Amino acid sequence: MRSLSRHLPDRVLLQTCHTRSVELLRRNLSPGGILAATPGRRADLRGYTAIFGRDAAVCALGMALSGDEVLEQEAATGLHTLAAHQAANGQIPKFVDVQRSEADFWYLGCIDSTLWWLIALAFLDSRPAPRNRGTALRKRYASHVRLAIQWLLAQEHQRFHLLQQNEASDWADIMPRSGFVLYTNTLWYFVKRLYGLEHTPETLQNFNGLFHPFSAGLAEYRRARLLNDYVLRTAQQRDLYLSFVNFAFFGEEGDVFGNVLAVLLGLADASASRRTLDALTRARAHTPYPVRAVTRPIKRASMLWRPYMARHRQNLV
Repeated sequence: MRSLSRHLPDRVLLQTCHTRSVELLRRNLSPGGILAATPGRRADLRGYTAIFGRDAAVCALGMALSGDEVLEQEAATGLHTLAAHQAANGQIPKFVDVQRSEADFWYLGCIDSTLWWLIALAFLDSRPAPRNRGTALRKRYASHVRLAIQWLLAQEHQRFHLLQQNEASDWADIMPRSGFVLYTNTLWYFVKRLYGLEHTPETLQNFNGLFHPFSAGLAEYRRARLLNDYVLRTAQQRDLYLSFVNFAFFGEEGDVFGNVLAVLLGLADASASRRTLDALTRARAHTPYPVRAVTRPIKRASMLWRPYMARHRQNLV
């Protein structure tokens, strides 16, 4: 696709991307939903011929808007599969192996599958339903939704009203982000708005206070002051939201997706949106690819480097 971008005008390039995306989704469509990879020996060996929670939910958004009749009709299929394998405590699986009818929940709790599943349900319900979908998804899965939200609330800090997690538990290419994580909490705030959950304003306020303490006033809660103190004394990158904040360390690698989501999902006001987008533009995060994953890669010499990041050549600088 990069070679194409050198020769095609934007309009033609976008149409080409749309066409190839539809083709790929059609190719990976199975009775249980969209598979994470096109079936084949390599995909089987890596366990990618399965319905992944995040993938199925994000693909559902695109399928509903694709203009392709088959994809629009099948947009909710993966969400049905995930709901059928929801854990008793409410967690949505990281993936479902449909051949074995077996769910996997990762090591530390795959937190973003549950968030994306809730977002996809609400989004599909906001769209005109294809003839074969029947009852509204949120109504059909009301008990599943209650359990999913209950599971997420069990991960929420009772003063910050932000989700907490261990590292590598949002499956963002098994990155070492832990404590309060930017990407996860952008989704949590959006879920709170979609489902009318309590303490949404506090989530928004604390999100900006913790992930961008450089522009926030002095925190009132002493735990917040402690966290911010470490950041304010040592941080070098002050324009983007931090990728995570933990007790005494934090992420300055510049999580592009997390920062973009903060703007798109309404967590950044007009001033913060300009600051964030200007910083991403200065970092040339959009060239030469659609976007880079981070603006400042984590190197092996960094205290944040983990040996697991080199598995499958996944997070090489």
